[in-house]
Amino acid sequence: MNKIEPRCLICAQPLKITISWKMILTKQFSLTICERCAARFVPSQSATSLYQYNEAMKDYLHQLKFLQDVALAKVFRQVLYDRLNKEKAIILPIPMHPLKQQERTFSHTDELLKAAHIPFIQLLEKTTTETQSSKNREQRIQAAPLFCLKEGAQVEHKNYLLFDDIKTTGTTLQHATTVLMQAGAKNVQYFTLIEG
Repeated sequence: MNKIEPRCLICAQPLKITISWKMILTKQFSLTICERCAARFVPSQSATSLYQYNEAMKDYLHQLKFLQDVALAKVFRQVLYDRLNKEKAIILPIPMHPLKQQERTFSHTDELLKAAHIPFIQLLEKTTTETQSSKNREQRIQAAPLFCLKEGAQVEHKNYLLFDDIKTTGTTLQHATTVLMQAGAKNVQYFTLIEG
């Protein structure tokens, strides 16, 4: 029986995987991309993001979100797991508008967390189908509230951590923070995969 050789999810080159004691004794996911592709992603200097926005990241997001390649959610599962595994705050991914999610068939923020085995809950609902990337800075700042609480959602007086794929101006995260704080959250921080 032929064994299927694992391939890089980005360039499709064969992956050289060696099993180590570290993989066996700690939570280590198997590789999903080759070293050459991994080297194209530039680590962020920020404590609230993992990577900087560059051409490689632009291509990655386009493939994941708009070409609906949900397998790419696994690319950053190890770094997300390492960063969020011991998080004490309740993790909330930034939601998509229900119509957008139906169109895309999955929520990329949810899938990134699921791939990394990070538990999360959803308390917010997006109120507009407009994307922040289609607006200029002034329009983003002046925007009507982007979120409301989901029907029946209970916000406890606890710490929450918002998770999103990318932070550009921070408007999306600020809107979500405002809704949670007004509903009784003790504290709201954020963490993103990419800093724009």
